[in-house]
Amino acid sequence: MPDFTSAPRTTLTTLMLPLADRSLVLPNVAVAELIDYQLRQPVRGAPVWHLGMIVWRELQIPLVSFEAACGAPVVVGEDARIVVLNCLSDGPLQFMAILIQAVPRSCKVDSQLSYVDVPLAELELAAVQISDRVAKIPDLDGLERLLLNY
Repeated sequence: MPDFTSAPRTTLTTLMLPLADRSLVLPNVAVAELIDYQLRQPVRGAPVWHLGMIVWRELQIPLVSFEAACGAPVVVGEDARIVVLNCLSDGPLQFMAILIQAVPRSCKVDSQLSYVDVPLAELELAAVQISDRVAKIPDLDGLERLLLNY
């Protein structure tokens, strides 16, 4: 009979994305590119979380404030960057961008993640302990649906 208790741990390379009031953690494969903060083209009548459209690789993609989508204020710090994400569905949206406050940090996590019991916003799936920080796992499907329903 196999011994499942001694199964090898799997590791995943992730990026810790610093926001104004929290950190998000995503697998590297979710991120298409990290780019400098740039001016955006406002979208008339857009909700506060939809910061406008940016140009990336000759594509117009929406820029989102994750914090504002969760009910917090929009913050654009002096070290702000933009992370371009691959969308998960086969829908019309291929990429979306999230405003972050600094350069992300790469970290490895294993299958033995420690979940943390803290309040979660609507677009957060879970909170996990990574080293000395608590990071939130974002609901990228939910964020994509929010954009598509807008």
